[in-house]
Amino acid sequence: MRKLSLFLLLFWNLALYAGGENRPIGARAAGLGQAAITLTDVWSAHHNQAGLGYIRRFSAGAYYESRFLVPELGLSGLAVAMPVGKGSLGLSIRNFGYQLYQENKIGLGYGRRFGDQLSIGMQLNMHTVTFQEPYGSTIAISAEVGAQYRVGKAVTLAAHVFNPTQTRLAEFDNERIPSAIRFGAQYRFSPKVFVVGEVESTLYTKPSMRAGFEYRPVEALYVRAGLAGNPFNSSFGFGVRWKRLQMDFAGTFHQVLGFTPRFSLTFQPGEE
Repeated sequence: MRKLSLFLLLFWNLALYAGGENRPIGARAAGLGQAAITLTDVWSAHHNQAGLGYIRRFSAGAYYESRFLVPELGLSGLAVAMPVGKGSLGLSIRNFGYQLYQENKIGLGYGRRFGDQLSIGMQLNMHTVTFQEPYGSTIAISAEVGAQYRVGKAVTLAAHVFNPTQTRLAEFDNERIPSAIRFGAQYRFSPKVFVVGEVESTLYTKPSMRAGFEYRPVEALYVRAGLAGNPFNSSFGFGVRWKRLQMDFAGTFHQVLGFTPRFSLTFQPGEE
């Protein structure tokens, strides 16, 4: 029974996310309903490389989620940002699956700011998908590009395109890495409160709407909540900052498959 349940969950997951899908990473983003392309932290290396342009100090982070509390559906990731010139280099690593099926993505990107309002970023990725023998593995290369534009001090607009060339992942059935385009906006009511929203569209799914808010009641604490559609998910989260470390937790709820906990640990030498 356990093997059958695991098979059904894995099949459902692969149906929702084709091979090479740009799976979301980072507990902060998860707490905001995955509305993340306007954010400017080290996890921009996974969401929108334009956000790297505003990072002015070395940062690094590690992430893990247990999807629907099934270890075989675990998703983990790393992110590193290193300031270079008028922007930052970003390294992103992601792993999904277990010994019978694994997806990996390694990306190297750069985000550069042009003045205080505009930042543009791009990234090259290497994808590997591995099945247990005798099926073997495959390798593919993709690209992504994004932009952020700050309208005054309160509003940020953003756009991001993942895999615009529809890179082929496998010859069989002409399987390709899904392309996706995202548009988002952020409104900051004060240094302690902001709301975000975005829409994502792919060639294979209906547009997905996402929204969330973050509130910082005291210097060391963040509280978050979010919603996402297609499929519908609700989320909550919080973050705790202690000196150079920030710990973030988020929980998301799928109406059929249940609860997914997400955790990330970020090293940040100082405030942005």
